[in-house]
Formats: sequence, structure tokens, C-alpha cells
Amino acid sequence: MTEAGKRGSGRRRLAYGAAGAVALLGAGWFLYRERSVEKPNYRIIEEDGDFELRDYPALLVAETVVQGDREHGLDQGFARLADYIFARHREGEKVAMTAPVLSSPAPGGGWLTRFVMPAYYTADSVPEPGTDIRIATIPPRRVAALRFHGGPVSAALGAREAQLESWVGAKKLKPTGPAERAFYNSERIPGPLRRAEVLIPVE
Repeated sequence: MTEAGKRGSGRRRLAYGAAGAVALLGAGWFLYRERSVEKPNYRIIEEDGDFELRDYPALLVAETVVQGDREHGLDQGFARLADYIFARHREGEKVAMTAPVLSSPAPGGGWLTRFVMPAYYTADSVPEPGTDIRIATIPPRRVAALRFHGGPVSAALGAREAQLESWVGAKKLKPTGPAERAFYNSERIPGPLRRAEVLIPVE
């Protein structure tokens, strides 16, 4: 390689390195912001590595059901709920984003997506939703949880759910509903850095 070619190659490596550093800093900034959003308070009853048994208080949620496969249901459900909280098609104030976004099979078919409402809202004070969205209260409950890293299309989700089901069985806990998937970060965060959980409500 000529001297000029070596200099050009060196400049490209520096440019790629600088771009990578900027992307990493950007992801770190978004991760810091997203970790600061409001999350439900829960009490840990038992901790076993990445497995936890938790007690949750009642949670006020906005929820919607979308037909189709799980990925489509989550994508469309998230978009519908995001329009609601950001007041894109309604009057009134915006609603602060919280975490996690909850996804589970709907009782009558399709997929149920839920956003937890900020703690300062009540069922009477939360902004009025459209016809495709319902405001509901999840009653206090005990939940088995498995924490891991990954996004909503991660191939590991099914395996993680099976792991949690096995742990629930080993602990002789009785499920009271289907497994739920909880996602804490947006797509701005690289998959390996995203916090995700599988949850199973139990007696």
C-alpha cells in the first residue's frame, strides 16, 4: 500500500472509531434517561439469582388488544397506546412514559399490551382514552419473575419463559394466569443492554 493509501486507511479507522464512540455515548445517554422513568414499586419476597418472587400493589393501566401474532400485536398495541399517552389524537395533557410495557395473550384471543399509568393518576383523573383503549386496574398480586437482557423480538423469549415455568414448578407455586413479557427500554437501546423480564402471576 502506498503512503497516501496508508494515511487514508488510518483516517477511515479514526472516523469509524469516532462514530462508534458517539453511538455508544448516545446509547448510554438514552439508557440513563430510560432508567430514570417511573416504574411500579414491588416487594421482593424471594431472590434466586435472576429469579424473583414479588408482591405488586394494584396498578392502574391503559390497555389495548390487537389481533394477529405476538410481534404484530405488540407493535400495534404499543403504537396505539403511545398515541394515547402523547395526546396525538385527543385533547388534554400528555401522560408521562413509564416502564415496563407489558405484553401477554388476551383472554378472548389476540395480544394484550399494557402501559402502567404514573402513580399520581387515579381512574377518575387519567385522561379519557379512545374506543380501542381501556383504563383498568390490575389488582394486587404475587408474581414470579425472570430478569434478562433482550428486546421484544429476541429468540430467547420462549426459552426464558420455559425457564421461569420450570422454576415456578420447582417452587410448587400455582400460576393464576398466562406468562407476561415486560420490556423496559426503547429500540434506541442496543438489544444486549435492554432490560426485559418474563412474569407469571401465582397464588
